[in-house]
Order: sequence, then structure tokens, then C-alpha cells
Amino acid sequence: MQLYQLSLPLLAPLLLQQGKRVRRDTLRLPEAEGDRTGQQGHGWPLRLLIFGDSAAAGVGATHQHQALSGQLIQCLTPHHPVDWQLIAHSGLTTANALAFLQSQSPRPADVLVLSLGVNDVTSRISVKEWIFQYEKLLNFARQQLDVSHILATAVPPMHQFPALPQPLRWYLGQRAQHFNQTLAAHLHSANDGEFVSIAGQLTGQHMASDGFHPGPAIYQAWANTIAKRILTRLSK
Repeated sequence: MQLYQLSLPLLAPLLLQQGKRVRRDTLRLPEAEGDRTGQQGHGWPLRLLIFGDSAAAGVGATHQHQALSGQLIQCLTPHHPVDWQLIAHSGLTTANALAFLQSQSPRPADVLVLSLGVNDVTSRISVKEWIFQYEKLLNFARQQLDVSHILATAVPPMHQFPALPQPLRWYLGQRAQHFNQTLAAHLHSANDGEFVSIAGQLTGQHMASDGFHPGPAIYQAWANTIAKRILTRLSK
């Protein structure tokens, strides 16, 4: 059992109080404006689906050009034409992600970029149940959307989130690390899946004004990392 799990009985009252205060006081930022679908470049396109929570939706950036989708398209199109679609919604958990994705009539895609987990870490879901729900989503993407390359983004380093007070920051940071370790191990044996982390490249100073979401610099680093993985796979 992880240390954060052992500490929960002792810390629970304080964590509950701090969690309520964070939800009440944290600045609410909108999802980034801009297109969520498009095709750029000429020739046979790479079909790309970006799916997930508020980070995928670009919260913390003013426009999608500054967010993950826009930055990623800018990285990819000098090398390959891209037919892309962004499906994202603030507050999504992995447990309700599949139903939401199905409701949006996603197009078939070659590459799926996922951003999920923060809302799971802040919920009561177990790591085991989280992986079960994650795999259901991956199987849908493989079987129904023709996805052959999955890039699962790590839960961000929540121990660095300025919006979170201690010990809540420590607790959620440890829980996020546990989720990431489990997801990385789960994807290790999958020929079509990659675990992607940008932890250590940037700090809390690069986050949005709410202290909870990425700022443009983090979106850029995230997009650069994803683009390198995609282009490396295409070159094989």
C-alpha cells in the first residue's frame, strides 16, 4: 500500500476541508476558443484525434492556437498533412469519458492523444478501477475508430500545483504518481500504446493564472513531446 493511502485515515478531515475550499475559491477559466476540427496540408493526411478533459480543451490558453491542439498541428504539418479533430470537455473523468466520446460521433483516426486523469485523482476512484475504465476507452478507440497509435498523457505533477494547499498538494501529488506508474506499466506491453510525460520540463510558474491548468509554455512543451513521438513512429 502506498504512503498516501496509509495516511488517509489521519488526514481525511483536513483534506476534505481543503478540497472544498479549493473548489470554492479557485479561479474558473474557460475552455480555449477556436476551431476543434480541420485539415492542413496536401496529400494523404494523418488522421489525428485529441480527446480528454479541460487540459485537452485548452483551459489556461486564450485560443486553441496556444493550446495543445493548435501547437501540435503546428509541429506536425511541416512534416505531414493532418486531418484533426479535438473532442474535449472540462470535468471529464475516465469513467464518463467513453460515453461522452461516443456521443460526439468521433471520426476514425490513426493517432489518438489522450489527456485524462486529474479528475480521477481528485475523485474516490481506485487505481484498479481507473485502469479498467481506461482500457475500455482504449479498446473502443482500437476497435471502432481504427486507431493504431495511442499516446496517453501522464497525469500532471499535482504536487507542483500552486492552487493546492499542503497537505492536499502532497496527497494528490502522490496519488497522481501512483496513477502514472500503473498506467505506464499497463501500456508497456501494448504495441500501439505509449505513456507520455513532460514532468520536469517546466514548473508551477508556467501554469495558468488559476494555478491548476497548463499555461501556453506547458502546452508547447507537451505538443513538442507528442509530435516527436508521432513523427518517430511515422518514420519507421
